[in-house]
Amino acid sequence: MDTFISHAFSVFMGFFAIMNPIANTPVFLGLTAEDDLRTRRKVAFKALVTSFVIIVVFSAAGKLIFELFGITLSAFRIMGGVLVALIGYQMLHGGEHSPVQHPSDEDKQTSLEAELEVAITPLAMPILAGPGTIATAMNFSSSGGVTAFIVTVAAFLLLCVISYVFFVSGERIVTYIGDNGIKVVTRMMGLILAVIGVQMLINGIGGAIAGFQQMGVG
Repeated sequence: MDTFISHAFSVFMGFFAIMNPIANTPVFLGLTAEDDLRTRRKVAFKALVTSFVIIVVFSAAGKLIFELFGITLSAFRIMGGVLVALIGYQMLHGGEHSPVQHPSDEDKQTSLEAELEVAITPLAMPILAGPGTIATAMNFSSSGGVTAFIVTVAAFLLLCVISYVFFVSGERIVTYIGDNGIKVVTRMMGLILAVIGVQMLINGIGGAIAGFQQMGVG
């Protein structure tokens, strides 16, 4: 029993270290800076549900998916890095999340749908359920059959709940620091996202080079 609890705690802390809800809360605030409270909650919920589904799928059949499509983790990191870096660059320069400036009733629905897309990219993937999180989930879930899979999924679900609490609590920060403060946070998080993207790109390229070298040696 002690071994099981210790393993479950290790899995949770492994996920927590990668998908740090404390560090991701300012990123979430930056990406949803122009949204109202209701939309921000919807974005948080949709992002976390999507990331949970992604982790469940890759925990159950990650290796099969990668092999089926001929995908490597390095390629995943490279593409994710490019995507995150581009979004960070747009945030750094004050890019709008939606092109609709004075929406009509019809445009408001389109604007809402565009804002909710942030929940899928970049929040759910590759920020929350990025290459590192997916690799960690695949590693933990493959270590001990069905029990390991259940522990992995349960640990990530708990972390999603905690992350939602952090994201929703971020509304108080928005109210406290005001619009100008949010603009500063948005640009700061844009810079951080761009750097994270570049780091993911570097890791992906490094992994690809190492893979080619191993193939050459073999």
